[in-house]
Amino acid sequence: MRNAEVIRQWSILRDLESSRRLTIDDLAGRTGVTTRTIRRDLEALQAAGFPLFDEVHDGRKYWTLEQRAFRRLDDTGFTLAELSALYFSRTLVECLASTPFQRDVRRAFEKLAAALTPGMRQFLDRLPLVMQAKAEPGSQPATPRGKEISQLLDATLNHRRVAMRYDSFSSNRQKDYVIEPYRVVFAQGGLYIVAFVPEYGELRTFAVDRVRSLSVMEERFEPAELAEDAFADSLGVNQGTLPERIEIAFEPGIARYVRERVWHSSQEIAEQPGGSLVVTLHVANDWALRSWILGFGPLARVLSPPGLAQQIADEFERARLLYSLPFGE
Repeated sequence: MRNAEVIRQWSILRDLESSRRLTIDDLAGRTGVTTRTIRRDLEALQAAGFPLFDEVHDGRKYWTLEQRAFRRLDDTGFTLAELSALYFSRTLVECLASTPFQRDVRRAFEKLAAALTPGMRQFLDRLPLVMQAKAEPGSQPATPRGKEISQLLDATLNHRRVAMRYDSFSSNRQKDYVIEPYRVVFAQGGLYIVAFVPEYGELRTFAVDRVRSLSVMEERFEPAELAEDAFADSLGVNQGTLPERIEIAFEPGIARYVRERVWHSSQEIAEQPGGSLVVTLHVANDWALRSWILGFGPLARVLSPPGLAQQIADEFERARLLYSLPFGE
């Protein structure tokens, strides 16, 4: 797997920092690979500039990570984990920053990067997006559940299965799952887990806010490749639905607002006579798309596909009927 090596090497750095010193056998046992692979990993990390060295105690060779790894940042007191977390979380921070501040945030991280060697920067840039941000217009970050997020990130990095009790929205009851977490994603103001569920043989998405309890198991799993953007084909947090060609006409009164924003990377905008717009998207026909369209009310009209146009018309008819009833009925 393309990302397995860098995830393992990152785990080695974290283990060495927390344990002070470990043997190659210790590291092999923790990561589930051979001692030969660990030796190659240590050599690669040293070549990247990480301050690793070995020393002999009581006849055994131990590997150690220098605790003050970045002398140019001595005044900050950053540990390796803190500095590295800041560096590779810049995508999350830039995404959450308001537009006027994105350039300043980027410059701040460039200064932080200057304290790293080129090899270190190259290594950290290869770290997979264990925690990914997907910006949504007007969204605000949710308050994270620290303990659960820490457990999920550790399970993701170390490829460990998780036993989870979950408050299922679809079935309206609590269910027990064993999951293989691939990624923790921030999207639409909430945190989600993208995980493979062996019982169902498929990837599913779980909202962290609906996790009632979880525990990290000793059992490991071998993750499959996951796209860089876990929800690339959706305006929301849906996956597994194939994208379709969607065409929506917007009235002149809302055209400027629509034109000024990027709703999806696939969007194409065609100007129409009289100031209206036609927006074409290649996205999944899911609830996120339908709720987005409905939010524009009579200022948006689905041109294709016909099935989606009928769904939107049905929703408006249901709303009309609802508003015709007295409150409480």
